[in-house]
Amino acid sequence: MIKVVIVEDNPVFREGIAAFINATEGFSCTNSFETYETLLKEIKKINPDVLISDINLPGMSGIEGVRKAKELLPELKIIMLTVYEDDKRIFDAILSGATGYLSKKTTPAKIIEAVKEAYEGGSPMNSNIAAKVINLLKMQNSDKKQPEINISSKERIILENLSVGKNYKFIADELNISVHTVRYHIKNIYAKLQANSQSEAIAQAYQKGIL
Repeated sequence: MIKVVIVEDNPVFREGIAAFINATEGFSCTNSFETYETLLKEIKKINPDVLISDINLPGMSGIEGVRKAKELLPELKIIMLTVYEDDKRIFDAILSGATGYLSKKTTPAKIIEAVKEAYEGGSPMNSNIAAKVINLLKMQNSDKKQPEINISSKERIILENLSVGKNYKFIADELNISVHTVRYHIKNIYAKLQANSQSEAIAQAYQKGIL
């Protein structure tokens, strides 16, 4: 059972997503909150697997809340679910520790898929947001030289696919390997890049000139 917590100040939207999660087999929305101030008091006791968070919240912002939540639970997977798609908020959220970033236009079924993907180590993003992240990383690291890191051609293909938002099944089909083997390669990529999540691995790959 994947335990999900939501931080969202719109009660109708919050309750709607929570209800859909609870109606999906294998998922449970254990708690939902209007603010990070209330969540952070309970988060260690709740110990969720995935947090779905808005950005514009009363009191502490979602971006600051993500940073504090990750300090308390470093392994927590966090998906930003927001109306904002500007470069600064997207990049600040990723740098603060967000695992994924979705528009509020995303369908409930796609949100469920994103929760599962994040839980399994992925970084779910809408395609347009993924493109923005890639462009921002390229701009930040355009002057950096490629280091000596032993990334195989297959690992590079996997990284390239992950960076444009492709899921494990798509990558497995493209490389004619199993999803289990894709996960094995991703673990090796994490180790080589000293990354703890897919978004961090992609960021490291751009920073080190691999992508």
